[in-house]
Amino acid sequence: MAGLIGIGLTGILGHQSALNTTGNNITNANTPGYSRQEVVFETQQGNRTGAGTIGTGVSVIDIRRLANEFLVQQVREDSTLTGEQQTLNSELRRLDNLLGGETTGLNNALNNFFASLQNAAEDPASLPQRQLVLSEAKQVVNRFQSLSQEFIQQRESVKTQMQQGVKDANTLLKSIADLNLAISESPGLAQGRMPNELLDQRDEKLRQLSELVNIRVTETEGSQVNVSLSNGLSLVVGNNAAQLGTRNNAEDLTRLEFTLSTGGRTVNINEQITGGKLGGLRRFDDEALKPAFDELGRIAIGLAASVNYQHEIGMDLEGDLGGLFFNDINDLAVQRSRVVANANNQLPKDGRLAVEITDSTKLPAGSWTLQFSGDGSSFELIDKASGEVVNQGRLPNPVQSEISMPGFNIRIEGGTFNAGDKYLIQPSRNAAESMGLQVGREEDLAFASPVRATTGEQNVGTGKIDQGTMFNVRNPFTGSLLPGFQTAGELANGPLTIRFAAGGPTGMTFTVTGPPPSNTGVGTPNQPYEAGEINDVFSDDPAAGVDYQGFQFKLTGKPAVGDTFEIAYNSNGVSDNRNAELLAALGTANTLNGKSQSFTEGYAGLVEDIGVKTRQSQFDLSAGKTLLEQSTAQRESVSGVNLDEEAGRLIQYQAAYNASAQVISVAQDLFNTLLQTFR
Repeated sequence: MAGLIGIGLTGILGHQSALNTTGNNITNANTPGYSRQEVVFETQQGNRTGAGTIGTGVSVIDIRRLANEFLVQQVREDSTLTGEQQTLNSELRRLDNLLGGETTGLNNALNNFFASLQNAAEDPASLPQRQLVLSEAKQVVNRFQSLSQEFIQQRESVKTQMQQGVKDANTLLKSIADLNLAISESPGLAQGRMPNELLDQRDEKLRQLSELVNIRVTETEGSQVNVSLSNGLSLVVGNNAAQLGTRNNAEDLTRLEFTLSTGGRTVNINEQITGGKLGGLRRFDDEALKPAFDELGRIAIGLAASVNYQHEIGMDLEGDLGGLFFNDINDLAVQRSRVVANANNQLPKDGRLAVEITDSTKLPAGSWTLQFSGDGSSFELIDKASGEVVNQGRLPNPVQSEISMPGFNIRIEGGTFNAGDKYLIQPSRNAAESMGLQVGREEDLAFASPVRATTGEQNVGTGKIDQGTMFNVRNPFTGSLLPGFQTAGELANGPLTIRFAAGGPTGMTFTVTGPPPSNTGVGTPNQPYEAGEINDVFSDDPAAGVDYQGFQFKLTGKPAVGDTFEIAYNSNGVSDNRNAELLAALGTANTLNGKSQSFTEGYAGLVEDIGVKTRQSQFDLSAGKTLLEQSTAQRESVSGVNLDEEAGRLIQYQAAYNASAQVISVAQDLFNTLLQTFR
């Protein structure tokens, strides 16, 4: 009887464990990371008798955790991909909405500004029209500055998210290390009895960590795991966790770089942070925000340089040459701000460099690293986008020199340069932020051209002269005003007279002279005149010496000997709109990217680039979510709790429990019957 009671008791105890396990599954059906458990039964050792072996009941040898490591790893990998794309897409959409918005973008401001110039050209003396030009110009400045501030705010938001993500990652790393220790010290581990709840918790922490950064997980002794970055740098070894961190980027202090601290040593791991939220933030900063900063700055420089140049060679309502319209793109402080010394440069750290914009039409958007080697006099200029060396050489002694690039020059002003010293070169750095309006009054808008031509009253030929084209009125080598413009309100060496005479290989020549009584020659005398062709008066090449006067006129037709034309200052030219039309024409002129794009096209290119990146990230995010859903469903098919199945098991185990109890009841009845026979 005792054997039958024992058999029934093992059944009760075993199925009670099964009921408890099933109940635990049901109550944890919605617990993140929980893996379904099941009881493993085994027949107990039987008693051998002469009639054979008689069983002694059942025992529970394990509470098994149903988990497939391959599927768990797949969920981690897909979580890494989705975490990266979610972050990247979120930041890109914010940037895309900013650049493409009607009220936040730049297009409307640019179009309104050039439209106001066109309207002003129709009535150049109108003060209200001039006031509208100033108002629209201020809006352009405000848009550039606002976009720059929005970029800065988004950059700071990215930095904050990086710092918070690192804190979250460190918390998870510490938890994983602690769980490693708890698992290795779990009672019964040597006998194969696994601490299922601790394993689930660790897997969930690893999954959460994979949402932040791409990791590799390897199993070690004692059921512990080691965690490392994708390149092998260790994050968790046993119960020891490294510390992720952030610090100001040595190359550019406005940005952050990732670090890893372990064993008292801190290293830069910026390039090793891939995937997950942290990888997405780094990708956004490198692939979208930095290029957008550079491109917006390039457009700002192109606009300011083009409008300033055209405005400075015009004449205002008071008869003076036009000054700067926008802030000077080559202000000395601005030039020096385009160079950032690396924080790791060697002492004395006194190198002085500046970047001068030489041709905004050729200026590329980008960043370069100027790196010194050898004895500090050898240098390489490396394009950060491609990693290629685009210029190299040696500094002279003394070091004052220039490194020429398309659209800009790097000026070495002085100081000491050591091997390993680096400088970040950003020609368009802070250009949008530093945009400003220099013209303060309506009268200061230079809508007229400062020179004009008239035909001599005694002319008998059919020669004609146009109204001229203005060029830079400053000496390109010294920066000083050309002789003809050194006196305000007049042509200092004029009025100039063009007089035709017989002679030369074509039968006709012309000479330009200054005013009487000296009638000093201006430019090359006795220049050949070709009838039926366009003949230039003065050169458009600043290197042409006396033949460059800052303007050029064109002669056509058949003038007669003795015919004259006069070039004079445009006094009282308040209704002259020639320069206003040229300013307005800049709105559609190709002045960027090697003269292949207008300002609006350049900005549209920036908007399109961010838009394409945004759409691509949306596709990648959708694909990542689909993969994650599939891998999660596969894991759930093995480890997830099916409530219908568990309900069926409850009934099954309850019936077995009841039957085991009935075995004990039968054993008791038999025992009572036996006792009755002895009474």
